[in-house]
Amino acid sequence: MADRVTVIGWDGSPLTEAARSALGAATLVAGAAHHLALPEIPPAAERIRLGSVALAARRIAAHRGTAVVLADGDPGFFGVVRTLRAPEFGLEVEVVPGVSSVAAAFARAGMPWDDAQVVVAHPRTLRRAVNVCRAHTKVAVLTSPGAGPAELGLLLEGVHRTFVICEELGTEREQVSVVTSDKAADHTWRDPNVVIVIGGPVGATEGGGWIAGRDPGTGPRGWVQPDEAYGDGTALGEGETELLRAAQLARLGPRVGDLVWDIGCGSGAFATEAARAGAAVIAVDHDPAACARAAGAARRYGVQLQVVPGSAPHVLENLPEPDVVRVGGGGAAVVGAVADRRPQRIVTHAATRDAAELVGRDLTEHGYRVECALLQSVELDTRAWRETERNVVFLLTGELPGREAPR
Repeated sequence: MADRVTVIGWDGSPLTEAARSALGAATLVAGAAHHLALPEIPPAAERIRLGSVALAARRIAAHRGTAVVLADGDPGFFGVVRTLRAPEFGLEVEVVPGVSSVAAAFARAGMPWDDAQVVVAHPRTLRRAVNVCRAHTKVAVLTSPGAGPAELGLLLEGVHRTFVICEELGTEREQVSVVTSDKAADHTWRDPNVVIVIGGPVGATEGGGWIAGRDPGTGPRGWVQPDEAYGDGTALGEGETELLRAAQLARLGPRVGDLVWDIGCGSGAFATEAARAGAAVIAVDHDPAACARAAGAARRYGVQLQVVPGSAPHVLENLPEPDVVRVGGGGAAVVGAVADRRPQRIVTHAATRDAAELVGRDLTEHGYRVECALLQSVELDTRAWRETERNVVFLLTGELPGREAPR
């Protein structure tokens, strides 16, 4: 087993004394091609081209001597340190950090980044990284081959963002470009690169926040807000009442990285509250006035919504794949069209048992496991404790077996 493993973060600046000392004593050095060309590496040291970190870790574990692993930026931030510290390798790791590529990218842009989301985009996580870019106003994306600026731009179709693309940070070939998201696919970008994605309403408080990323304390308390908080004086539909919205949110559980469809969004109450949970949301309605109300609700609460006017199911054909869907109107025909897209969960409601059975059978035929609950809410005037309003509705949830919630 290696006597010691030192991980050195390299950001293009001259190596520190600690890094030079570790390299000078190394009998094995692992890194990318540009790392292995550094003059500080002892000529007699064994060199490993770093592709799979796990394979390199096995070779290091079998090596008798002192090993050094070179990595770009801060190797403890979405870097090699996590893999090297895995229990199966039994390695004792020391870290000499460098400036992370995210910090360097924001420095090149002259922007603060304590209020930014940071995501990693691989081909398997690209869609979720894009959903974070849809939902948040400032995102740094650590890209990879096949999940770079061009792919981000293509999947953000319909959502305007500005890209600050930082290529080969810390090297002689470093380049920083600013393009709109719809133009990113027109170029070929060099790896490695970091993309800062900016757009939408700025919700940062004056003087900054108190926690990195999106401030979880922003806005009024409560998963859902009173009915009178939405609609600009227009009465909410039967599928938008406060307690029904709470039940719908609980069943769908929207989260960061999800894409939520809200079909028949009405006032935008549910769509806004799903966005407040951190999910990306597309709100759809055939009524232009409803679309305007939804956009207004999003502005009031400082969240991002993509509002799409049009009638379901036809308007759904060109929308990106959803994770969870609320169907606020359209009945079994719309629910069936949504089920064809195979989201993990679908929630809807019905006013009568017959209508609920029709929707439930359609979901079952599409392979969904169906639950139905009869919800009744009664509002009371607490001054006289008299009933003021009663709502009864069937809440249906369809869950697709075998499709796990994304991480």
